Amino acid sequence: MLNVFTLANGRLFQEEIESLEELAQFKPIWVDLEDPTPEERRWVKQHFGLSIPEDAMDEDIEESARFFEEDNGELHVRSDFLIDDDEDPRAVRVAFILNEHNDTLKSRGVLFSIHDEDVPVFRLLRMRARRMPGLIDDAKDVLLMLFDADAEYCADTLENIYDDLETVSAKVLSSEASDSALGEALSAIAQHEDMSGRIRRNVMDTRRAVSFMMRSRLLSAEQFEDARQILRDLDSLDGHTAFLFDKINFLMDATVGFININQNKIIKIFSVASVSLLPPTLVASSYGMNFQFMPELNWRFGYPLAIGLMVLSAVVPMLYFRKRGWLR
Repeated sequence: MLNVFTLANGRLFQEEIESLEELAQFKPIWVDLEDPTPEERRWVKQHFGLSIPEDAMDEDIEESARFFEEDNGELHVRSDFLIDDDEDPRAVRVAFILNEHNDTLKSRGVLFSIHDEDVPVFRLLRMRARRMPGLIDDAKDVLLMLFDADAEYCADTLENIYDDLETVSAKVLSSEASDSALGEALSAIAQHEDMSGRIRRNVMDTRRAVSFMMRSRLLSAEQFEDARQILRDLDSLDGHTAFLFDKINFLMDATVGFININQNKIIKIFSVASVSLLPPTLVASSYGMNFQFMPELNWRFGYPLAIGLMVLSAVVPMLYFRKRGWLR
């Protein structure tokens, strides 16, 4: 899908392009290519003179090659954007290309973004830009506002994690937590730990991208200050993620500890039962011997006496264990 965004009266307007002729009708400041087809790549190359690299969205690209400037003045930024999905949380690699120097290229002043799937941050920026006139003035503002929206999206995700952890904490610290409930809590804690790690990695990646833009000397004084504010917001997220990691580790230890306590209770019951059955086993073993001279063999009430002795030898230890509180 190829979408172009034009700026009119301080607002960002979106147009979905279905042909090269339609593309020529607009003067966009942002061209967004979501899972572009070879034909859409060809339209961009014919109209803007821009060749989209084949490895633009590769995940295994060298870290040092994710932020660079071409000889023709094109600025290349490859950054990851978070998707908070309950079933499949992930990061989507987005390639940005921006030319602000080379007047000979028709792509000057246009931001190009290439990605494989829809990104929630992009939807958030489009909604804001339509509702807030004056938010965006040029392509550099679009890129900065995307990183700003990404920081806010990470902050919202962290708040959701904290709210979920509060629910998990109440469940774990409940005096009536069962093994099944603790197992579910342990699974939820592990998922939140994984998501917190993804957020921290995403924050680090966004910080690198914003820092690279500041070093590129493309930003105006106002945009440079906006970039510094984004970095301050990202720094505050680091402290929040550190707090969440501490809380997650505490809940993880508490949950595992309660599971061990419940298992120990079961093992204790089996141990007490085993000990209480040892005296009856000893009595039965004694009268199970086949010696010739055993006076109890000729007793008329020998069998009931042996049975009673075994029952008594089992009941007495159980009463003793109960008095000591070992059966609780």
